[in-house]
Amino acid sequence: MATTADVGTTQVDDAGGQRDSARSLLFFLFFISGFAALQYQIVWQRALFAIYGINAESVTVVVSAFMLGLGVGSLLGGYLSTLSIPLVMVFGFAELGTAAFGFISLHLFKHVAIHTAGASTLISGMLAFGLVLVPTVLMGSTLPVLVTYCVRLIPNIGRWTGALYYVNTLGSAIACIFAGVFTMRVLGESGSVRAAACINTIVGTVALVYHFTKKTGEGTDGVSTDEPVRQSQELLPFWLGIAVSAVSGLIALAYEIIWYRVFAFATATRSETFPFLLGMYLIGIAFGSLLAEHICRTQPDFIRQRRLLGILIVAGNVVAFGLAPAASYLCKAAFGPILGLALVPIGALLLGSIFPLTCNLTIAADSRAGSGISQLYFSNIVGCSLGAFVVGYLALDFLSTGQLSLVLVVVGTLLGVAVLCWKERRGLKLSGVLAVAAFIIIAVVWPSFSSLYRRLLPHYEGFVGDFQYLVENRSGVVGVMSDGTVVGGGAYDGMFNTDPLHDGNGIFRAYAFSALKERPKDVLMIGLSSGSWAQVIANNPGLEHLTIIEINPSYVGLISKYAQVRSLLSNPKVTIEIDDGRRWLHHNRESKFDAVVMNTTLHWRANTTNLLSTEFLQLVREHLKPGGVFYYNATESPEALLTAATVFPYAVRVWTFIAVSDSPIEVSKERWLDAMQRYTIDGLPVLAPSDAAAAAFLLKTYARWVDASHGDSDKQMIEYGDTIRARYQGRTVITDDNMACEWR
Repeated sequence: MATTADVGTTQVDDAGGQRDSARSLLFFLFFISGFAALQYQIVWQRALFAIYGINAESVTVVVSAFMLGLGVGSLLGGYLSTLSIPLVMVFGFAELGTAAFGFISLHLFKHVAIHTAGASTLISGMLAFGLVLVPTVLMGSTLPVLVTYCVRLIPNIGRWTGALYYVNTLGSAIACIFAGVFTMRVLGESGSVRAAACINTIVGTVALVYHFTKKTGEGTDGVSTDEPVRQSQELLPFWLGIAVSAVSGLIALAYEIIWYRVFAFATATRSETFPFLLGMYLIGIAFGSLLAEHICRTQPDFIRQRRLLGILIVAGNVVAFGLAPAASYLCKAAFGPILGLALVPIGALLLGSIFPLTCNLTIAADSRAGSGISQLYFSNIVGCSLGAFVVGYLALDFLSTGQLSLVLVVVGTLLGVAVLCWKERRGLKLSGVLAVAAFIIIAVVWPSFSSLYRRLLPHYEGFVGDFQYLVENRSGVVGVMSDGTVVGGGAYDGMFNTDPLHDGNGIFRAYAFSALKERPKDVLMIGLSSGSWAQVIANNPGLEHLTIIEINPSYVGLISKYAQVRSLLSNPKVTIEIDDGRRWLHHNRESKFDAVVMNTTLHWRANTTNLLSTEFLQLVREHLKPGGVFYYNATESPEALLTAATVFPYAVRVWTFIAVSDSPIEVSKERWLDAMQRYTIDGLPVLAPSDAAAAAFLLKTYARWVDASHGDSDKQMIEYGDTIRARYQGRTVITDDNMACEWR
């Protein structure tokens, strides 16, 4: 027979078990909510880049729009957590609201794009912010709400912030890796968003079912709010907590930008690099949050927690500083970027512990905990936004990767020292030792940045020698090898050569343009690179004006160093504009051309879909005059060739290039040979009389290619659209949605 005491104990145990079950359920829901959130972010950013461009300005405003939306959401969540409303219900409705937006998001983006594409940078930023405001506010509100709910169970800010941040960030990390392996490849943009929206729907529904079926009170979710409040002298002052959150957020995002630049270069900017890098980075942040949770759960001494926070800030920055050089040595040793990526969680782990510990040391575990968390979270998000702007948009135009890393590690070390020294003499000695150790490590690592990008060059590209020039700016990293090979973002990007008799860069394709289009007067070229193609097109007999759109201004500076192409910069027929090609076309819808030429980057690189998709081809079509030709590099992609020959009724392949038009295209052997004999660059014939024998052989080769162009072999240098469509009929036509050229 049970005693009264036994019954009381059983009731306590049952209540504790119910609370544990509730926490486990909410943690699981927050985990898969994080999974959905990163699916949205990856897809929505790509969709907005397709509308507003992938130049540095557009990337900065789109990323900042996401960050600011999350920050505003955190403030909203903090406010809601102070009200006498059921917090689990708030979480559930936030998830359902995100799901509702997710289902319509891509359709909404496309509708807005019709009326706003090509807007100024300021307007683009405002539009991007407006488009993602609702879902990001809803996403950002959930952390303060759930932290407050858990603090009412057990009053420990750092424990719950760390634990919730851990499960949510881990879900996001897994989503990134899953996107690179499966969802983007199989589901495409629309399928990935629908899957994420379904996840949000499930999360929101389960949360609401839990709320309405549990047998507890409405106002506080059925738990006690009589928490002990810690003594204020044991905590960091709130302003210092705000500063630590903001600066650490800026530093963390800055390192993410640096690491992406490094690994993108090492992988020649493959599409998978960003989700994999972000996934590994978030894994580190997640386990850093778990480390903070462990410290807050097992270490009740707040003074020791503060010392640990200072040590972690210094150590995290030093490790992050050395990560890029360490990864480059792994790449040089032929281990490749995959093993280098395994270093990212180590660097991110220590940085990820900073925010939860700061919350624990700054905010009292009382009824206003959620409000305090929201303000610290907002400052952290603002710091991240400043990181995207100050570092990604401004600093990289003036500082190299090494110099920027040096600035970050010095600022981070000083921040950690300041936390250690705050109102504590014993911290002075410890901070001094840490600072000396940090600067010794920095001095040892610093020289390894000097040849960082040479070590990172992909081995499979077969680059030989060293860089003759290397230029870094916010648009990327561009180098020129000693043999004149141009390397853009780690991939082959042409050569400085306009000589058809010494053709190491396939420049004959530029001269073949004469066979495809008779006397083109007004031509648009998307992409400049070495300027070799532009130089040939600019000197095409009959051309009156060439407009060149280039996303990276580094190429303009490099062109001035090479005699073969230098005159391009002073040619009165040539206009060079720095912009994203797709953005420029949207912004200049009234401009029409006899031809559009584009020496596209490799089809498997990140965001190449934006230049090879059905939507892009239709956009180019709007800018062609009657009889106009679009001539561009399909880089041996069957999908790109099929897409070109599907969108346009007439197509001709010239080796890796394809010319398409709404009017018949006939490759004229006579026009090509005549143009070659009359072609001059800088007043000199491209087929010099001193090389008469070589020139005659070259012209015979060109003529033979044209004569064989009506066969059906893919080995032919010239091939017409009918055989292209027949050969690749089982392939996928590229769209912005399926991204077939990048992920398949």
